[in-house]
Amino acid sequence: MSYIMREARIEDIVSITNIYNQGIEDRIATLETRLRDTEEMKEWLNTRGDRYKVIVIEDCEGTVRGWASINVFNSRCCYSGVGDLSIYVERNMRGKGLGKQILNYLIEVAKKQNFNKLVLSTFESNDIGKKLYKSAGFREVGTYMNQGILDGKFVNITIMEKLL
Repeated sequence: MSYIMREARIEDIVSITNIYNQGIEDRIATLETRLRDTEEMKEWLNTRGDRYKVIVIEDCEGTVRGWASINVFNSRCCYSGVGDLSIYVERNMRGKGLGKQILNYLIEVAKKQNFNKLVLSTFESNDIGKKLYKSAGFREVGTYMNQGILDGKFVNITIMEKLL
């Protein structure tokens, strides 16, 4: 099956919200525990600066199967060239190469938006994710020990970066 990557539109917000909530429920991609509703995510999409793109990957039938975003790393102007990325793939589509496709596309978008570096945070235990990021040229910078608490347990977070 072939996939199309494009900038997200407001009509995609239900799919984006559902996929994000799957990531929250599955406890593999975020320390967030509170599920989001579409109105909250609509505001999130509408209030992003033009430079901070949200990308979706859709199948040939037009169904959104994943999304990724470039987020503000730090609001200080000296960090304006650094983007923080997020990436989420629909639960039943994970492990089928969509993450790699959308990540590579997002890297190209970041270059066009004049970012010089992308950073991300991932669970130290997320070996599949770290393998994906390394395949796209990211390197591990270090690990924050006991960075957050998820389901009553400390979680270590690995920081990764890619110079563009």
